[in-house]
Amino acid sequence: MPQPTQAAPLLAQQLADYLRCWPSEAETVQSFLALLNEPQDPFLRERLEGHFTGAAWLVSADGGRILLTHHRKLERWLQLGGHADGDRDMAQVALKEAQEESGLPDLSVDADAIFDLDRHWIPERKGVPGHWHYDVRYVVRAGSDENYTVSDESHDLAWRPIAEVAQDPDESLSRMARKWLAIL
Repeated sequence: MPQPTQAAPLLAQQLADYLRCWPSEAETVQSFLALLNEPQDPFLRERLEGHFTGAAWLVSADGGRILLTHHRKLERWLQLGGHADGDRDMAQVALKEAQEESGLPDLSVDADAIFDLDRHWIPERKGVPGHWHYDVRYVVRAGSDENYTVSDESHDLAWRPIAEVAQDPDESLSRMARKWLAIL
């Protein structure tokens, strides 16, 4: 059985760094490390017990707004992101998904450090059984051009003030907004 540092050394190191920054999230980090240690590749969506996804906390150049998607399949406002599909560099997964889903040029990942972790249930859809997403989230910054393009994965996209998102009833979104505001 591969050890996490052999399967994905970068992600293992980033999880250790995240735990040092957010010790109150130790249980969450441990669940991500356990998945990383699984013998069946956790970077493939075909692993229906659960798999890694990458997401972007896509902030405006001034850091005051976040770009959210009204997700077509889940019918909710969420951060941009998607499946790793075998890629073990989750920061690059987050960046690629942000580029594909927003059409924004000149995006960049902040420091390749994990910003947030979230494990959430994805309901059954079109013959794919319900399963867990282990979402590894990174800060992605927009450049000066904020004119997005709505992809076929979204009903719409919208820039929202982060202070407003901090009050969102969705705990996952509001937690990220509170973290961001605390960092600022």
